Amino acid sequence: MESCQSARLILNGKSAQFPEVREAVFTLRDSGFDLGVVVTWEAGDARRFACQSVEAGVERIIAGGGDGTINEVVNGLMSLPEDQRVPLGVLPLGSANDFANGVGLPLEPLPALKMAMNALPVETDVVCSGQQYFVNMASCGIGAEVTSTTPEPLKRFLGGGAYSLMGALKAWSYQPYQGQLRWPEGHSRAPLFLLAVANGTQAGGGQCLAPSARLDDGLLDVLIVRDFTSLAEMRQALAEIEALPNSGDFVTYFQTTQLHFDGDGPLPVTLDGEPFHIDHFEATIESRAIRMLLPPACSLLSTKRA
Repeated sequence: MESCQSARLILNGKSAQFPEVREAVFTLRDSGFDLGVVVTWEAGDARRFACQSVEAGVERIIAGGGDGTINEVVNGLMSLPEDQRVPLGVLPLGSANDFANGVGLPLEPLPALKMAMNALPVETDVVCSGQQYFVNMASCGIGAEVTSTTPEPLKRFLGGGAYSLMGALKAWSYQPYQGQLRWPEGHSRAPLFLLAVANGTQAGGGQCLAPSARLDDGLLDVLIVRDFTSLAEMRQALAEIEALPNSGDFVTYFQTTQLHFDGDGPLPVTLDGEPFHIDHFEATIESRAIRMLLPPACSLLSTKRA
């Protein structure tokens, strides 16, 4: 391990008063680390703080919050020239923590901060979608509806289980999404239940939607679940999802470098948990565009580290 003596924690304001976070920060400072803290107040703060931290000469940044906080910080770093993007660590403080769980980060504040301060940076891919970037996953259709409409109190009470509950309630009242999918190796037009475009493996509170995804392989993992019209078909679709990465009658899974979706109407999309409604969606991989501070044995890296 290579110790870093200068870092800044960009802390989501909702988590600023957690006693265990404050204790972990003070413990590291007492150990000799130069760990500054800034706290977000409103949307856009984390992105702005990331840029300001680089300008101030900070050696690495730690995103303290959920997947949305990580997303904002990534977008801040990606707005800078590549040679100015400092390594990024994560202090998981969200309700789902899909990225952190996927890469195997510690979930307790002190071990997570120690990891971020000491880990060797590793180059990882970032996905570009229009003017937005993401490192974990974009979910479109029913997955995006569930993520964006799950109430915050329910998220806090049930954690990742809140998403499963909302998904069960939504499944019987949604309308399938119509549009044209195109990628370099093919195309498809079918009523969509779910579309996932992944760099990481899981979303929606722990649902593994891209088991073959790696953060540094230069590829997008794409999951398409087409519409079903009966309970029997829904059971088949769920069974096929359980059998990923294999494809089936309702599920298609593949890897590519670009994906385009042109919708017949507004499509709900979440990028690392951040919700949008758009008619057109595109995703392009930017290979090894950012450096992240991950566990040495992270299973989502295709390049093994010594």
